Amino acid sequence: MTNTSNEAYWPADTSVPVLDISTGDALRRATAQTPDRLALVEAIPDGWPSPVGAASTHRSWTYRQLLGAAQQGAHWLLTRFQPGDHVCLWAPNVAEWVIVQHAVALAGMVLVTANPALRVDELRYVLRQSRAVALFHIGTFRGSDMASMATEVATEVREIFDLANWWAMVRSSPDSPALPTVASRAPAQLQYTSGTTGQPKGALLHHMGLVTNASFVARRLGLNGDVLVSPMPLFHTAGSVLSGLGCVTTCSTLVLPLAFDPGLVLAAVEGHRARVLFGVPTMLIALIEAAQRLAPDLSSLQVVSSGGAPVPPELSRRVREWLGCELLAVYGQTEASPIISQTALQDHGLDRTDTAGKPLWQVEVRIVDPGTGRLVPRGIEGEIQARGYQTMLQYFDMPDATAQALLPDGWLRTGDLGTLDERGYLRVTGRLKDMIIRGGENIYPAEIESCLMSHESVANAAVFGLPDAHWGEIVAAAIQLRNPQHPPTIAALHAHCRTSLAAHKTPVAWFGVEQWPMIGSGKVQKFRLRDMA
Repeated sequence: MTNTSNEAYWPADTSVPVLDISTGDALRRATAQTPDRLALVEAIPDGWPSPVGAASTHRSWTYRQLLGAAQQGAHWLLTRFQPGDHVCLWAPNVAEWVIVQHAVALAGMVLVTANPALRVDELRYVLRQSRAVALFHIGTFRGSDMASMATEVATEVREIFDLANWWAMVRSSPDSPALPTVASRAPAQLQYTSGTTGQPKGALLHHMGLVTNASFVARRLGLNGDVLVSPMPLFHTAGSVLSGLGCVTTCSTLVLPLAFDPGLVLAAVEGHRARVLFGVPTMLIALIEAAQRLAPDLSSLQVVSSGGAPVPPELSRRVREWLGCELLAVYGQTEASPIISQTALQDHGLDRTDTAGKPLWQVEVRIVDPGTGRLVPRGIEGEIQARGYQTMLQYFDMPDATAQALLPDGWLRTGDLGTLDERGYLRVTGRLKDMIIRGGENIYPAEIESCLMSHESVANAAVFGLPDAHWGEIVAAAIQLRNPQHPPTIAALHAHCRTSLAAHKTPVAWFGVEQWPMIGSGKVQKFRLRDMA
């Protein structure tokens, strides 16, 4: 399929149908097809206690067992709450997270996802804004007394439940009415956006969008009855949707590390002979460094899928060299359930390393002038917009913000900048809000970050603007080195940039970073880098 006009527009490819079913239907279908296949495997580092007090740290569930547990949980929920109620889940990647996710869906309720790193005031905001009736939590995680914090916000909900005690309550619960029929377009999850620029907004996502998007991403990855290792956080769509539902829609096995630990993730790939691995660029950099030290057997690994932040071309080369597999990139955002475009194994050369691939099935993509909203010509930079089955229903209880993001004719404004070529390949060049304006010139950080990442001494880079009395803004770069004991000179980094960048794009302020200020989806919080600078 090609676009014969000169406009930066790509029509929806309708050759693969949407899955017009609920997430509960997807789990029932997988169980009917492969009841005894492993659906979920928990991976916790040796010596770590289970966050939910489980006797074993190597628990697993077949599809039959996962559906049975989810159905029991759904019946239990219906003895306390009503279909349509909002239930908040505040926990790391424990197996109970997945079971509760499916139980809430089967009960016709809406799952509100909360980052386990939230503090009391942040959690209170999510509970209050989402109108949650219940809070599920764990006792402690990474030194945080989550049980005490849950008690502090208990007045915001009707009931709070510790996941360590939850299953005992489910088993002793009386029978409830039959499980409801859940419509495919009914709300399924309330996912709070990353909050890199301000107060989070809750994107209300429906069942059909989540199930179909997960299945399309898995299809392009070639996932089909395979093993996927994913340390992506479940409170984010990359974890609960792309990883969890991606496995359900393909009858695959999800190996779930409790948290991102490079040694744990590599051991999980080796031990379970995983074919596919998920991880954002910062994770992949850490995995490559660990693989150089540990030399694990990764011969089963064929594909690494990455997104959440721009994927520099240099990272593809490093993944191929040290992890022995291909890197496929996804592009999207929570409001799109979440993926819009994705590279594929059959893509060649620069199409795979320098683009975000072609749009997934059943979604239209266009590039418009941010000021006028008019289509720009192919190859010209503008705002990426998408329209299709997977766009969010709304920002919950935020009509003004919803109207800003969702246009009356159904197009979703992503706030990202990019170009589209005549074959449908999308290049993401930056974010409107990240744009640096230096002396009237628009500068986009992604291009500069890609250049810096190609330097042999640079492990990762983030570029942002700093106020300047003369230019308005100047270009600043935060650098994480591969070997801090042998740092390059600023002059050497400057010279490297000048080989491929104009002078006005080359950073003039440089900062070293050992640990990035990040959100759970793997995006660097550039406003915090500005504050630190």
